[in-house]
Amino acid sequence: MSDPLLLVLIVLTPLIGAILVIITGRWPNLREAVSLATGAILVTEVALLAPAVLAGETPGVLLAIPVPGVPLALQLEPLGLLFALIASTLWIVTTIYAIGYMRGHGESHQTRFYAFFAIAISATMGVALAQNLFTLFLFYELLTVSTYPLVTHAGTDEARRGGRVYLGILMGTSMGFLLLAVIWTWQLTGTTGFKAGGILAGQASPLIIGILYALFAFGIGKAALMPFHRWLPAAMVAPTPVSALLHAVAVVKAGVFAILKITVYVFGIDLLADNRASSLILWVAAITIIGASLVALNQDNLKRRLAYSTISQLSYVVLGAVLANAAGITGAAVHIATHAVGKITLFFCAGAILVAAHKTRVSELDGLGRQMPVTMGAFLIASLSIAGLPPMAGLWGKWYLAIGAFDAGYGVLVGILMLSTLLNLAYLLPIPLRAFFANAPQRDTQLKEAPLPCLIGIGLTTTACVVLFFFPGPIYRLASMLVL
Repeated sequence: MSDPLLLVLIVLTPLIGAILVIITGRWPNLREAVSLATGAILVTEVALLAPAVLAGETPGVLLAIPVPGVPLALQLEPLGLLFALIASTLWIVTTIYAIGYMRGHGESHQTRFYAFFAIAISATMGVALAQNLFTLFLFYELLTVSTYPLVTHAGTDEARRGGRVYLGILMGTSMGFLLLAVIWTWQLTGTTGFKAGGILAGQASPLIIGILYALFAFGIGKAALMPFHRWLPAAMVAPTPVSALLHAVAVVKAGVFAILKITVYVFGIDLLADNRASSLILWVAAITIIGASLVALNQDNLKRRLAYSTISQLSYVVLGAVLANAAGITGAAVHIATHAVGKITLFFCAGAILVAAHKTRVSELDGLGRQMPVTMGAFLIASLSIAGLPPMAGLWGKWYLAIGAFDAGYGVLVGILMLSTLLNLAYLLPIPLRAFFANAPQRDTQLKEAPLPCLIGIGLTTTACVVLFFFPGPIYRLASMLVL
């Protein structure tokens, strides 16, 4: 099978899966088997292109030219391969988990859920494979639209309010800032294509470059930089597998991936490293890291606490991008992967608690670890990974980011990363500690762990939190190719 055909199939396979899910909707077992099979096929397709990318090739395909000089095209490079592998692999794991969650929680409209989940993954693959800014913008918007029905899945007034905030902020920032940045870049350079080393060098003054970077950073609302972050906690009204999609598989990762890709292939790290005007975003990211962590400390609702944690952690990637040096870019790319497995584990655990114990608040979890030891043990491991403590995978992203901050002459940012680690521990560790060691209220003696598919999903991602500490080589290899 040719590489161009594989690129097209990577985007089309989840769409075909969505159609088959709808067709088989009246037979739940078959419907879910179709979802799992589609995910397995997608991972295989992405993996088949890995050798070419690792060999230094960038396979591509032209789909159409809707506007002269602005093609709709796909191309796979190292960062896109890393993102596509993360999203496609975690789609399978999330589907396994969702089977237990959706049935155990008695969710309605499950066929619609699986169908839109697949459509969202298709849009995610389009973002990962985008050859230029126009293609990236198109699939970015499709991802927003396709996840809206998932956010509002419950159909309640609260869900619809959350959906309006979600859609309003993401569409508002993309249309108000991102589209303007894409058009401005096209006007300055005559192209929207991604190119090693960037396309903007020598095309504009340092001030214009700084303004343009700010438009991209705030226009990509999925990166949740303050003050355009409220959509993320608002979207926590969605079912937990959707929260996993938002936080680990697709949406927020598409945001920080886009910022990192634009940094490397539109601006170029040499241009940004010499541009002080873009350092504004550096401090916005630093403020978001600390500010969101402080807000997380005061959240009693478990999913909202995790949501603000995600807002903080996303800005690690933005920070690494704006540092614009080899260590910073590497740390940002590595953090995309390691944060994905840690945060998806935490949301899986939150969903398991809801299904098994019907609890949503941190203050209600005292003693729960004695009845749900697997879930709360996994929560502890993932918390340590998110905080960046060894022997957990989350250490490596922070390690390289700290080196990047020193290399760029921003020692204060190392202090911010250290403070962030302490805050991570402050808002995450009390949850498993009180679950295992606090005096338990009178509980239902029949309470037990969530359904087996939920535990399988939790087990797989928890294992990844540990394994990727000892074997980060494949992730590091792809990340380092961005700065060769």
